[in-house]
Amino acid sequence: MSEMQKHNLPDDDFIIGKGFEVEEFEIEQKQKRKEKKSKHTLKSTLWVVMIFMISFALAFTIIFVGADYMGIGFGRGKDVTIEIPQGSPTVKIAQILEESGAVKIPIAFRLYAKVKGYESQFKYGVYNFNTEAGYDDIADMLITQGAKAQSVTVTIPEGTGINDFIKNVNGEKVTVPGIATLLERAGVCTKNDFLNALDDIELEGKLLSNSDPDRTYYALEGYLFPDTYDFYNYDSKECAVLAIKKMIAESESRITDEMYKKANDLGYNMNQILTMASIIQMESGKDNASLPKVAGVFYNRLNSPDFATLGSSPTCYYGESFKRDDGRYNTYNVKGLPPGPLCSPGIDAINAALNPVSSDYYYFVTDANGKFYFHKTMAEQNKTINKLKQDKNWIYEYFD
Repeated sequence: MSEMQKHNLPDDDFIIGKGFEVEEFEIEQKQKRKEKKSKHTLKSTLWVVMIFMISFALAFTIIFVGADYMGIGFGRGKDVTIEIPQGSPTVKIAQILEESGAVKIPIAFRLYAKVKGYESQFKYGVYNFNTEAGYDDIADMLITQGAKAQSVTVTIPEGTGINDFIKNVNGEKVTVPGIATLLERAGVCTKNDFLNALDDIELEGKLLSNSDPDRTYYALEGYLFPDTYDFYNYDSKECAVLAIKKMIAESESRITDEMYKKANDLGYNMNQILTMASIIQMESGKDNASLPKVAGVFYNRLNSPDFATLGSSPTCYYGESFKRDDGRYNTYNVKGLPPGPLCSPGIDAINAALNPVSSDYYYFVTDANGKFYFHKTMAEQNKTINKLKQDKNWIYEYFD
């Protein structure tokens, strides 16, 4: 081939560049297919994992619900007594069963009762059974039993302790009946059964966890809310337990989260607040209007370096109601607050302990009519006392 022929070759005969273009296109297509396959594989794997997890969760749920239905496992096997109040809907009954440990999935029991048509057949009353009972046995019990217990109305006054206590007022011994006595008089239970039942209550939950069983004579003193109740009276020991649980539940419903926060802001736990409230309650009697000012006096004493003790007389005769008393509650001798409440304070006394009136008072005294007189100094206090004595308007509590 001549030089001229070589230089006159058509442009399209030079095809090396075109070959390169085809090869690059094929590589790009292979990469896309590989990426697509990789994404498909990842997506498939995710679906498999998801299906496995859903299947596992479904299987676990079926097993858990089935075990609950049959009353198997999960800490069962305890004998319990429950109270179904009159007019309770199924949702409330399921909640009570859950709290007793007999039902772990209340919504499952509610669905069971609805499907079976039992919702309108459940009866109120007191039930004794073992938590290993399944749904069928529980439903049969709620339908065929119940309403077997009569009830009585009992009023627990504010400032009532668990024990009776005796105080001397101007030479006369005055007995203040305790909760145990009030329940025995009403026919709810005997004193002994009530006092023994106190030990059967587990100190669990937000409120009772504040109690101090190691230092107090009764861990539940102050935690049994004073109010008017309808208590069952068909069996002494069981009714004692139900009465205690009902009073604790009332306390739990009255003491709000805001009150816990307020106690914390003051630097006290709820046991200390209830202790202060019980002292305020016993000092104030029925004069609820003076409760916050009385609270202010006691807080002033607690925070003052000039006062070694609170010096509250009710703390003396509370301790004397116990044969084994070692003086740990007597605030004439011990510093600070007693180890626990002395009585069941009302909601006004609890609020007073949480919201004391700020003042310069360190003393107070009451006349025969329960009127309060507040003072800054002991000299002012003695002057008022002398005036009350002259007017025969003075009451003095003292101890043997």
